[in-house]
Amino acid sequence: MIVTMDGPAGAGKSTVARCLADALGFEYLNTGAMYRGLAWFGLQQGVDWQDADAIGRLGDAMELRIVGLRTFWGETDITDAVRTPEVTAVTHFTADHPRLREILADFQRRCAAGKNIVTEGRDQGSFVFPEAECKIYLTATPKERAWRRIEDMVQRGMILAGEANGLFDSVFHQMVERDRRDEQREIAPLCKAADAIEVVTDGLLIEQVVQKLVQIVSDKKQGLRG
Repeated sequence: MIVTMDGPAGAGKSTVARCLADALGFEYLNTGAMYRGLAWFGLQQGVDWQDADAIGRLGDAMELRIVGLRTFWGETDITDAVRTPEVTAVTHFTADHPRLREILADFQRRCAAGKNIVTEGRDQGSFVFPEAECKIYLTATPKERAWRRIEDMVQRGMILAGEANGLFDSVFHQMVERDRRDEQREIAPLCKAADAIEVVTDGLLIEQVVQKLVQIVSDKKQGLRG
């Protein structure tokens, strides 16, 4: 069974999807880490981010590997490296590139083949797995998502707790701009699949969200058996 979880940046998809996979006994696939991985590789190669052909060629020598919750390029563990501000700033170049989008969509389908899996990203239910048995669209207001992103940065040691308030406006506007880019992307734009169930997480604890999603998946399973 494939459970897709789509939604905008900062909605908590990665955390919730991991917890949901654990609760269901499913595998977990973080597709956002893949685009970040290509962006990381581009930085290592000194790619010209204004050269679309050069960006597309990043997929020719792709050595991306997903092992459990870790992301590797060849034998190099890049799980933490892909979360740095430098990688985040250029990931939209890989995520918006039509050729890389197609390459990674095929990679994601191969990763999920024959498995019970929770896969999360921006286009999983609408583009990569349109026939998935259960589709979830996880979202929250931009303000809520901005604060969550800041809290994540504090927890990762990227900023000090005392810097959080001063960063809100910048992070909020980055979040809104990211939404705009994702929604207007030429190929596989961010959108809620017609048969996806929307879950708004404002004011909910992670445990509450996961409990709600477990019930959604259970209902879908019952429907399939019926």
